[in-house]
This record gives sequence, structure tokens and C-alpha cells, in this order.
Amino acid sequence: MRQKIKKFWEFSKYFYQTASISQIIWVSFTIAAVVSMGFAGVLLYAKISANTEELILRNSIQLVNQVSLNLETSVRNMMRISNSMYYCTIKNADLQEESLDWDMNLLYEANRDSLVSIACFDADGNVVTGMPVSTLKEGVDPASQSWFQKANDKIENLHFSTPHVQNLFLEDSSRYSWVISLSRTVELTRAGETSRGILLVDMDYSGIEQLFEKVNTGGSGYTYLIDGSGEIIYHPRQRAIYANLNTENNLVAAEYEDGNHRENFQGEERSVTVKTVGYTGWKIVHVVPTEEFYLNLNQMRLFVLFIVLFTILCMGLLNIFISGRIATPIKRLEAAVREMEEGTGELELCEEGSQEIRHLGRTIYSMVRQRQKLMEEIVVEQEEKRKSELDALQSQINPHFLYNTLDSIVWMIEGEQYKEAISMVTALSRLFRISISKGKTIITIREEAEHARNYMNIQKVRYKNRFTFEMHMEPGILQYSTIKLVIQPLLENAIYYGMESMDGDGVIRVCGYEEGEDIWIDVLDNGPGMTPEEVENLLVDGKHEHKKGSGVGLVNVHQRIRLYFGERYGLKIDSEPDVGTRVRIHLPKSFAKEDKRP
Repeated sequence: MRQKIKKFWEFSKYFYQTASISQIIWVSFTIAAVVSMGFAGVLLYAKISANTEELILRNSIQLVNQVSLNLETSVRNMMRISNSMYYCTIKNADLQEESLDWDMNLLYEANRDSLVSIACFDADGNVVTGMPVSTLKEGVDPASQSWFQKANDKIENLHFSTPHVQNLFLEDSSRYSWVISLSRTVELTRAGETSRGILLVDMDYSGIEQLFEKVNTGGSGYTYLIDGSGEIIYHPRQRAIYANLNTENNLVAAEYEDGNHRENFQGEERSVTVKTVGYTGWKIVHVVPTEEFYLNLNQMRLFVLFIVLFTILCMGLLNIFISGRIATPIKRLEAAVREMEEGTGELELCEEGSQEIRHLGRTIYSMVRQRQKLMEEIVVEQEEKRKSELDALQSQINPHFLYNTLDSIVWMIEGEQYKEAISMVTALSRLFRISISKGKTIITIREEAEHARNYMNIQKVRYKNRFTFEMHMEPGILQYSTIKLVIQPLLENAIYYGMESMDGDGVIRVCGYEEGEDIWIDVLDNGPGMTPEEVENLLVDGKHEHKKGSGVGLVNVHQRIRLYFGERYGLKIDSEPDVGTRVRIHLPKSFAKEDKRP
């Protein structure tokens, strides 16, 4: 296998070295078309399969929902009959003086299509009244039957039985009816005294059979009904199951929640949809073998394969046309370049690819070398120009701040505030040590933050703590680089424009953090703020005049950042009158050439 792969690789390499560009384009595009269309065909087939399965599952849910709706209608009808008999007749009648026969007969006649019988018993199982017959068979004890005992055990509930043959009453015909019984405890009144009784409503089981036979009309899927414990109420193969000729996974299905489930029963993968019937705890179970999902996919598979092959054929023919269209201009270009190269000598190049591409590579290589040489010269010129512009902007910083600070120091010394003067001189020396930075333009954010902190220490003394200052810089950003003097001018503006009208309530905060590959340093103050028109003109050169401060200004900082780091960086300003101002410094995560990465 490895030898075959090696031979195939060598053949491919030889082909790409000797073939023309049109042949390479045709073969490459055709291979790409075959791979992409094969992949698309697999995805299309998978999507159709998934949609088919989803459609079958959705149909299963709709089917069990419809069956559940019809079954609940029958159950509610039984409950309605029971409620009507109890609350409208039994509860209001004194059996010492009144009979229940007329009302019960009226209710039975109105619902005889779905009912087999209605009967009322006392606590000992004796018949109080019943329709259509009320005479018990000899030897029958209703009190011993499960429907009677369940009603007595839980007197507050309605109880639905599983299908059984009702053989309580002595009828003229010898017909035995399969019924589902609804039993409940009732209060019987006799001579003003109440006692317990049992009301029994027997629904004809054939109604449920007919309902489920309608949905079990064909196909390999089927629907059956079980009670809460898993006992089968209806199954299309019920006789075979009772005769042990067939089995069903009904006990496991009783544990399923409502919805779709997958199971493996007797080696067969099946999809099972479960729906609980209200009031009864019964569960409708719809079973579909998984293989039915794919019965109709064979033709779809052939159709998808035909579409893929036809598309590949069309794309192969189209590739022949396109490769010819691409190769012809390149050949003409190769001939023109050959004429231009005469007398220039040959260059050493990697001999790979087609003949046309190799010659074109020589020509391009020559042109690229000349272009690189020109670009290097342009880069040097632009670098020198950029440094000159940066130095010019940096030189705009004037000594006003220094003059004012020295005046404050002299004032402190004259006032014999020697400790304060020493502290201010120390802060000033640190300030200018970082400001000078041994002639470097680029410093770390740690140094810039220290410079800003020293500046604010001096200003707080000068302004006698008319404002408070807070700084929080995430440790992770302190190692990165910035051009120097970007925070201090913003603090200066915040003091002169934001703190003018503040009297001890002013707050200036500096926050530095990272977002992805960017660094943000926010300078915030709670000063008077600005209107949107004023904010719009702040970073436009020539539209904003400084009344006070160092003269560096926002425009200066903005231009220096953009000049060094690029157009996408700089300052962003948010301000609202009577709320405050936030100036955001946007920097990249970068290291200066002289800096060492940690």
C-alpha cells in the first residue's frame, strides 16, 4: 500500500512538472469538483435522511396526539355521565322516598351508543338501581370485584379499570360485553341519613377498539394502549400476546416519559412515541421500526448519485473551457516577457511547476527583486519622516506645568512647609525622569502609569485636594509598550476643564484593561461634561483651542498614537453634560524593539 502511494505521489509530481498549465488547471479543478460534489452529495443524502426521520417522528406525534384527543373525549364523556348521575340525581335524592330509576334510564338512553350499563350499589354490594338491567346473577358479589374495592380504598378519586367482561347482571341475551369501568364512591341518603355507595359506569370497549383499529390500518408501525402499570388495554396483536405467540415491550414503555424514544427490542431497533391520556394515567404507545425510516431512501440515493455524477460531468467540461481561457493569456504574457528578458541573463529559481509558470516565475522574481529594493528605500524614507513628525509633535509640550510647580515649591518653602516641598520635588524629579526616558519615545505602560501618578501627586498638592484621584491598571497590560506622555495630557485636561467648577467633589479615575489583542486606558472625570458638538470637534485639528494646560491637547495625543501604531488606534471620547467625560486611549498589544518580552 505504501509503495502504491509513493508511485502515485511520484507520478503526480512528474505530471505537475511536465504538464501544461491548461492541463494542470483542468485536472486540479476536476479533482476539486469530484471531491466537493461527493461531499455535497453525502451531506444532501444525510440531510434528506434526517428530514425523513424527522417527518416520520412528527407524524407519530401527531397520530398519538389525535388518538389521545379522541380517547380523552370518550373518557370525559364517561366522567360527565358519572358526574351528572351523582351530583344531579343521587346527591339530591332520598332513597326512602324517591327512586333513581327514571333519571338513570334517561341518562342511559341518551348515551346508550357508548355505554353498556350504569348501576349504583350500597356499601355491601347490593344493587340500589341499574340500567338497562338491575338484577344480579346468582353467586355474583360486586363487593369482591376490583373496581368496587378500588373505589372504596380511595373514595376521593375516579377509578378506570382495564378491559374485562361485565357479567354482573342477569340479561335476557347470552351476550357478554367487554367494558371499561369507571367507579367512584358516592353518598346515599336514606331517611335523612347518609351512607357510602358505589356508582359504576361501564363504557363499551368496542369504541376503543374501533378508535385504535382506524390508526392501525397498515405499515409496519402500530399503536397500542396500556395503563399506568404497563398492563395492555388494547393491542392490535392482543390475542397473540395473550396466547404467548407474540410479545410486547409494554412494561418498559410504561416507564417512558411523553415524547419520542429509541429502543432495541428483540434485536429490532424501534422508535417509540408515548403520550399519557389525561385523567386515567393510560399511555398511548406508537411503535415504528427504524428500518421503515429508510425504505423510501433507496430511490432518493440513486437520484442524489445521478445528480452528483451529472454535475461532475458538467463541471469537467466547464473546466476544459476555463483552463483554456486561463492558459492562453498566460502563454501570451510569457512570450512578451521572454522578449523583455533578452540580454538580462538568467537567475537561479526553483524548477517546479509547468514550463509556463517557471518562466513566468523568473520574470516575476526579477521584478520582485527590483520592487523590494525600491520598497526598502521607501520604507527608510518613511521611517525617517515618521520619526521627524513624532519628534515634532513631542516637542509641542511646553514648560507651563514646570513653571507652576516650581512656583508652588517656592511658596511652600517660604511658608516653611519643608516636608511638602520635599515631597513635591521628589515627585517632580520622578516625573521628569520618566518624561525624559533616556531619549526614548516608547516606554512601557508601567512607566507611563507611574508618570501619571507622580503628575497627579503634584497636582493634588497644588490644588489642595479639591479632587480625588484613583488609578487601576490590570497587571497583565503593564508589560506592553506605549508612546510616552499619553495619559498625563488627558489628566491635565480633566483637571482644567473638568475640575474648574468642582469644590472637593471632583473625581478623576484612570482604568487600564485589555480586550482581545487591544489595550484600553480610560480617563474619567465627573466634571460638567460637553455637548455632542463639542465632542465632535475635539479630535479635529484646528477646531479646538486650549484655554489652559500644557498645550499638548487631545489632538496631539491622538495624532501621535495614530502616527506610531496606525489609523485604527488613538482616542475615543464620550461625554454628557452635567454627568462627566470619558476619554479612551486605544493601543495595540506590542513591545518596543528595545523592550524584552517576559
